Amino acid sequence: MATDIGPRTLEMAQRVVHQVAQRLAPHCIPLYLSDGFKGYLPAILGHFGFWVHPERRQEKGPWPKPRWMPVPGLLYAQVIKQYRHRRMVGVQHRVVFGTLGAIGQVLSACGWKMNTAFVERLNLDIRQRVAAVGRRVNTLCQGEDGLQHQLVLFQTYHNFVLPHASLRQPLLVPEATNGSGSATVWRLRTPAMAAGLTDHVWSLRAVLLYRVPPWSQPAGV
Repeated sequence: MATDIGPRTLEMAQRVVHQVAQRLAPHCIPLYLSDGFKGYLPAILGHFGFWVHPERRQEKGPWPKPRWMPVPGLLYAQVIKQYRHRRMVGVQHRVVFGTLGAIGQVLSACGWKMNTAFVERLNLDIRQRVAAVGRRVNTLCQGEDGLQHQLVLFQTYHNFVLPHASLRQPLLVPEATNGSGSATVWRLRTPAMAAGLTDHVWSLRAVLLYRVPPWSQPAGV
C-alpha cells in the first residue's frame, strides 16, 4: 500500500510509484491500472524504463539519439470513466504499455477484470477510518505531519489487524467454537499474514504497545 498527501501532481505520482517500486521483489515487472491522470505515465516510465541506442540506418552520418523505452513486459492500462451531470455514463479502457490480450491474461489468472475497484475500495477504507480525510466531517487535522501519522497508523491497522475476506483460507478440519455456534471453516488472514510478515492476526493493543527497534540517528541528536 502506498499513500501520499497533497494535490494530484506529477511530483505526487512520482512519489507514489517510487513507494510501489521499493516494495516489489527484485526484477518484478507489475501490471499497473489507473485512471486517466496524466502524471502516472511519466512516473511509471521513469521507474520502469531503460535507454535504447538505435542502430544507424546509414553508414555515414550522426548516430541516432538514445531513447528512453519501457522495460520488456511492462503492462499499463488506464480506466477512464465518462460522466454526465455527475453520473457515470461509460467506461473506456486505454492500453498504454503492452497489449490488451497480455493484460487480460494476467487479470484472468486471478479472476479479475480491468478496473480500479481495489484502489477505490482502499480510498473508502481510508475515509471511513481516518477522520481527517472523511467527507463532511468536523474533524480537522493540524498540519500535514499529523495527517501523515494518521495514515501510517491506518496502514498498520489495515495490514496487521484487519482480516480480509479475500485472503481467508479454508480449514482442512472445521474447528469448534465456544457455545452452540457453528464450527469455524475459514482461517482469517491479514495482508501481513499473506505476505509472510506474521503468523497471526494482531490486536490494536498489540500494535500500539509494540516496541519499534531503534533506528540510526544523525550525528548530534
